[in-house]
Amino acid sequence: MSNTRNILVFVEQREGKVHPASYQLLALAKELAGTTGGQVEACLIGNDVGGLVEGAAAHGAVKVYTAENEALRYYRAMPYAAAMSAVLDRADPKVVLVPTTFLGRDLASRVAARRKAALAIDCTEVRLDGDDLVVHKPMYAGKFSATFRLKGDRLCVVTVRSNAYSAGEPQDGAQAEHVSIPVEPGEADERLTVREVVRTGSGVKDVTEADIVVSGGRALKSEENFKILYELAEVLDGAVGASRAACDAGYQPHTRQVGLTGKVVTPRLYIACGIDGAIQHLAGMRGSKVIVAINTKREAPIFQVANYGCVCDLFTLVPLLTKEFRRLKG
Repeated sequence: MSNTRNILVFVEQREGKVHPASYQLLALAKELAGTTGGQVEACLIGNDVGGLVEGAAAHGAVKVYTAENEALRYYRAMPYAAAMSAVLDRADPKVVLVPTTFLGRDLASRVAARRKAALAIDCTEVRLDGDDLVVHKPMYAGKFSATFRLKGDRLCVVTVRSNAYSAGEPQDGAQAEHVSIPVEPGEADERLTVREVVRTGSGVKDVTEADIVVSGGRALKSEENFKILYELAEVLDGAVGASRAACDAGYQPHTRQVGLTGKVVTPRLYIACGIDGAIQHLAGMRGSKVIVAINTKREAPIFQVANYGCVCDLFTLVPLLTKEFRRLKG
């Protein structure tokens, strides 16, 4: 059992860029630490992450642990798990919060196994009840929400879904104690070597990172028709999302699915095109600052949460919007 009441956040970074979900978890950590009476701490792992300490401090970390080694330049399961375990030897927190990403899921599972810790994956709500940690997570394709109680007699490792919490405003000039954790090259797993890293995808932003999201539903009718949404997203410097129905129909990959069983988004502007508004979809975008709905069905549930509604044909309106925004941008 941990002797501290501190909350540790794994700050995920890639090539010196912090994943936005990490700052969201630092905000959650502040809430939890307010209950435990402990402090917020952060962990950075990589080959050159010292420059990211200031950002973690600005978002609430009082102490930042860094584990740096050339062997940690790219994510590999064994070296990262060893580095994280070395940090935990020093930090000894009550709870470890990790973003629910491909990297985060893998790392959290391995670290929990090493530390014989309690583990909960892909949670949407985390709170303390006495000494225990209570978490909520969707189950059975979002049909149910399950509640789990992690006993406080051991370390708890929890991954939290992106945008389940909002990141607080960074505090300029905030300082944190920087603790460097030595990581020996011999701890690297030589069975796996990263030869090359190749970027894939269309270059359009991920829906969880964009300030503007343009999403399409089954009314788009085909993958080809999504082209008009990509054109609008491009001119707005936004990202393209899709409903579960559109993804299940093969119009878009599930990596673009917005909803309880996909990705939760909280952009400044969410444009829903041909999306009726199933409960699961609304749960994934309801936190958007401004919602614009375009649908031919006046009674569609999406209009109940929309700030602005357009009862019209998306195939007529969307190209006109793209044309007008291009004109305004010169």
